[in-house]
Amino acid sequence: MKEERSAPWARRVRYFRLREQVQAGTWFLGDPLDSRGRQVADIWQFTEGHPIPPLQDRLSVPIDEPGGRLDFSTAGAGVTPILHVRAASIFTELAPDDVQFLPVDIQGQPEQYVILVAKKLVRCIDDEAAKDVRYWKPEDGRPEKVGQYRSVVDVRIDPTKVGGAKVFRTWGWAVALIVSEDLKRALESARVTGLRFEEA
Repeated sequence: MKEERSAPWARRVRYFRLREQVQAGTWFLGDPLDSRGRQVADIWQFTEGHPIPPLQDRLSVPIDEPGGRLDFSTAGAGVTPILHVRAASIFTELAPDDVQFLPVDIQGQPEQYVILVAKKLVRCIDDEAAKDVRYWKPEDGRPEKVGQYRSVVDVRIDPTKVGGAKVFRTWGWAVALIVSEDLKRALESARVTGLRFEEA
């Protein structure tokens, strides 16, 4: 009897939520600005889990609070992921189909940085495994959000619903930026600064 082969992602794959490791003495970045120095109209577009159309402007990010620079930061109220190009190359090598990079200047910094855009939005949150999951309801007065997550405490991923994605946002709770374990290990091995991982 011929043994059936399972898909590569059918094995138990671990995923991690990627956040900035906030530390005293490091910089705090503001929301992206256009070439005229105005805040980008939609600061959430970089974290919604879809590709960004070509931009007319080269973006910049202000340093709201000076301090030591990080290779990975989240900028402003929109928590836009900002990545040093050295770290971006790791994403390009391990997850080329999952990410998009937008060049961005950090004011006063000669080093090259990019905005990290996760291009995939995956419906994979495990409601049973998460500590507390709440949905928007009609009585909440936000009809455009009904059926989406209102809050998720301690996000947990159902690996069987991810497919082959290594970098993605979670459907209905796109604030969570998720990476695969091999990507986590590569970033740690490269000693990329500013990273905090929470197992999902």
